[in-house]
Amino acid sequence: MRALRALDSVLNLIDRFEARGVYVPGEDNKAISPWRDFGWLIATWLVTVAVFILFFALAA
Repeated sequence: MRALRALDSVLNLIDRFEARGVYVPGEDNKAISPWRDFGWLIATWLVTVAVFILFFALAA
């Protein structure tokens, strides 16, 4: 059950990034917004760092 709640938290974070807008190729009149254009990448990076820290905290 805890794993499902953790997964839901990650999915909610990703949904927040996507709610800000999605990059459409060919629509180059907007400035690059890292939160909009790279939301999945940023969310994945944050989760990876959290797992890395948790792994070493449990190993210590």
